[in-house]
Amino acid sequence: MEQLKIKTPAKINIGLNVIGKRPDGFHNIETFFYPVKLYDYLTFRSSKSFKFNCNVEFLRNDPDNSIIKAKKILEATAKKKFNFTVDLQKNIPIGAGMGGGSSDGAAALISLNKIFKLNLSKQKLKELALKIGSDVPFFIDPKPGFAMSRGEVIQHLKFKIPYPILIINPGIHVSTKWAYQNISPGKPRYRLFNLPLIQPDNFTTLKELVINDFEEPVFKKYSEIKDIKKSLYDLGAIFALMTGSGSTIFGIFENLTSAKKAKDKFSSKYFNFIQT
Repeated sequence: MEQLKIKTPAKINIGLNVIGKRPDGFHNIETFFYPVKLYDYLTFRSSKSFKFNCNVEFLRNDPDNSIIKAKKILEATAKKKFNFTVDLQKNIPIGAGMGGGSSDGAAALISLNKIFKLNLSKQKLKELALKIGSDVPFFIDPKPGFAMSRGEVIQHLKFKIPYPILIINPGIHVSTKWAYQNISPGKPRYRLFNLPLIQPDNFTTLKELVINDFEEPVFKKYSEIKDIKKSLYDLGAIFALMTGSGSTIFGIFENLTSAKKAKDKFSSKYFNFIQT
């Protein structure tokens, strides 16, 4: 191995329904994962010992980040130690509900499987990915899809948002554990499996159909996040929602001009990104 570079996408949840708590302590959910072209970059290089470098200091000092978890899981599976250097260029906001850490962990599994010629199948990588986190299996094959159980049972469906998506992250860290502790599970009012049936010229109906159950407790505690969603609608979004357990809010706009105008309202204060 001389060098292997891989880009790792973010995701948004177009709807997130928490169904109920499981005997194993996790929750059953239903959601629709949608990959976003906002990437972290991982570069793997040969070395005589393991080294992890990152442009974010606290991740450099975190012995339990998703990349190190992936390394340990593969070492246990292969029953051997892997030495390499990995450089992580972190661009996806951390703790933002966009799956950045999960995506990095999945990318590490994929890359190390290739580098060390482990010949693990995609299905096996997904099984190992679940040991890192509930949404990590999605990033083994990040295509739009309906997810259930913990989020690891995924059915890829043809669905494309043909409009600009404006992503706003206020830098507020929302604890996923806290969010689940304050959620009120229940039966979904709309099956997100049916999302691909909604035609692009009818996307305004998403506002009436699609919800994120985490918004209620998160908005109650963090009014700033709630205000961002309201502002996106005030600025012309045809649909806006919080992704994951927060704190990122995304808005879908009819055209790039209106998305850019909305972006300008947030650009001096918050992280923002437009997917076209």
